[in-house]
Amino acid sequence: MQAPLPQPHTVRLRPRVWTDVARIFSTVCNPFLTALVLFVILAGARSHDPTDFWILLFNSIAFTSIGPMLYIFWLYATNRISDLDMSVRSERERVFGAFVLSYALGTIDLALIHAPAIMTASMAAYTASSLIVQGITRSWKISTHALGITAPIIALMYIFGREPLPFLILIPIVWWARVYLRAHTVLQVLAGTGLAAISTVTFFAIFRIT
Repeated sequence: MQAPLPQPHTVRLRPRVWTDVARIFSTVCNPFLTALVLFVILAGARSHDPTDFWILLFNSIAFTSIGPMLYIFWLYATNRISDLDMSVRSERERVFGAFVLSYALGTIDLALIHAPAIMTASMAAYTASSLIVQGITRSWKISTHALGITAPIIALMYIFGREPLPFLILIPIVWWARVYLRAHTVLQVLAGTGLAAISTVTFFAIFRIT
């Protein structure tokens, strides 16, 4: 008598696995963290010695990452915003006013310490983008995650040419994550990427970054 053939095992994914994956990408590609990575790389590429590196790094991430992240955490801890993503549009409008001020001060600070032009241009682009997002937020919810992942990649391509091209895959991954989590629509993530590209290219042209 022939033995019965073994039945193939069916691989079943956890019900929330894709939600978890989307949340991981949303967290890792948070605009504050991507800005931090950008300025770490820019400071490393344009500094002359370790002291110069730390001066450039602190004077950039204090305004784009550390300060804004601490501010957001304080707002959340004191129940002034509903969640860390600032899902409520009215909350985003108020908070982005503080971001605009922080980035503007960062731009002035980098100019005063004679930071490399690409760092000052990047900070200025963040300032302009945040100001535009603040205005748009009054009637629409543009994706800052899409903006935050696109701008650094474009900036790095000015320095390293084609080397950062593989990282372009992160842009559609972030699009998917934000849409999958129902944090944004497809149009909102595309708008975030478009705003990042326009602001970065514009300010790099103003500062004559080639």
